[in-house]
Amino acid sequence: MPRTVTITPQRPRRRRRKKLKGVSDIRRFFHRNEEPIYFVSATNFNLIGIDEWVGNFKYVNYIDCFDGHHPNVFSPPEIPHELFDGIEDINNYLLAHPDVQNYVYAGGPGGRTVFLMFDKETEKRCRELGLKVCFPKASLRDAVDDKINTTRIGNRAGVKSVPNVLGKVTSYAELRRMSKRLGKNLVIQTAFGDSGHTTFFISSERDWKKYADEITAAPEVKVMKRLKCRGTAIEACVTRHGTIVGPLMTELVGFKELTPYKGGWCGNEVYAEAFPRRIRNLARRMTMRFGEELRKMGYRGYFELDLLLDEDTGKLYLGEVNPRITGASSMTNLAAFAQADAPLFLFHLLEYMNVPYELDVDELNARWADPENIDAWSQLVVKYTDDDVKLVTAAPRTGIWELDGEGRMNFLRVQTHRRTVANENRAFFLRIAKEGDYFYKGADMGILVTRGRLMDDRNRLNARAKAWIRALRSQFRSTKSLDARDRSAGRQRAEIGAFKML
Repeated sequence: MPRTVTITPQRPRRRRRKKLKGVSDIRRFFHRNEEPIYFVSATNFNLIGIDEWVGNFKYVNYIDCFDGHHPNVFSPPEIPHELFDGIEDINNYLLAHPDVQNYVYAGGPGGRTVFLMFDKETEKRCRELGLKVCFPKASLRDAVDDKINTTRIGNRAGVKSVPNVLGKVTSYAELRRMSKRLGKNLVIQTAFGDSGHTTFFISSERDWKKYADEITAAPEVKVMKRLKCRGTAIEACVTRHGTIVGPLMTELVGFKELTPYKGGWCGNEVYAEAFPRRIRNLARRMTMRFGEELRKMGYRGYFELDLLLDEDTGKLYLGEVNPRITGASSMTNLAAFAQADAPLFLFHLLEYMNVPYELDVDELNARWADPENIDAWSQLVVKYTDDDVKLVTAAPRTGIWELDGEGRMNFLRVQTHRRTVANENRAFFLRIAKEGDYFYKGADMGILVTRGRLMDDRNRLNARAKAWIRALRSQFRSTKSLDARDRSAGRQRAEIGAFKML
């Protein structure tokens, strides 16, 4: 076993506390930041590009998607560890890794950390390393993240959910009794879960039997009326001056070309006219009300709402909340409004940087709502969809790729900047699965980011999206059969597919 490095926390440097006045001062403050800030996570996907805005911002990642070419990504060599049950385990493993501890020590005192997911153990390890967590307490995040509790928070805020009933379900007969007013076609969610793992579509007893064990094991579930709905995502940040709200984005959900999960998130689009003005304005008001309710609970910082647009009635409902950065954060922090002012995540960091600041949130929100300040970007999150285990023998590199007239992807150059994508036949690809990894049902293969739209006006994948997906999948190679040792290792890796890494 590797030697454990003991680090004695040191007193942070004293920081100048001059009040920042407006966006220009905030941008300069972060540009000149000297205090190390570490994003500890499986990959750097969620906050990709933030290091271009924040001085001394580093990524400490389990997977190096850039194969050593990113100047601010540190990925230690793998050492023996227990099987990961969640991304919190990955982060705790990283924080306990001797090479990571030495990396943090070399960065100097007074460091701060941000995460996609963390728990009380993560908080403890950060304290031992002298690092401050730039998020609300894990216990508060868990309380907000609970889908059942989210519904109650929304009710207090005046943000209505899809018609639903909350309670314990022990049988199909009981389900039908308690949901009588919701109709035949139902959607059931347990308190925690993501990307379709714990969302169940029930129309018959046959459907029930497929998921009964998971549903009945839950102390409480949310049973909803099934709507013909369009998924949306909107990110925001609770600050001392009010809630800052990003644009309303489309969500790509359940496309079989991208994910094996019927309710699984698999991408986003951000563009000015994604929704009618009425819906965009309503979504912003709902998000601000929800943010104000979170503030009353003591929550500060980044959050994302999944809102559901009923295509039959035009009503907008609360789906769920993610009290953290998300897979959509890379889109929010990329669009033109963020480049003109500052990425939304910088305002999250500002709440935890011990510096006073002034900000006209109403003015900022009005500017960010202006369609002129929103350019069109899309991302595809590509998963392995077959129900088998294979060894990856070749994978495409992270960087800029071009789609030619024959539907083939050609590698142009190594790149860390997504905005260098010049047009719609080029894309930035972030590789997740590499040679030597395993494919299994739900394994993340990579993320493709390009300009323009990847869905049509009926919310189906357009021809360009399908061409990119076909071309990308063709770049991967894997074995058709595995020996006993590889099958065993692959099955162990496949257990990671039960939780969200991105």
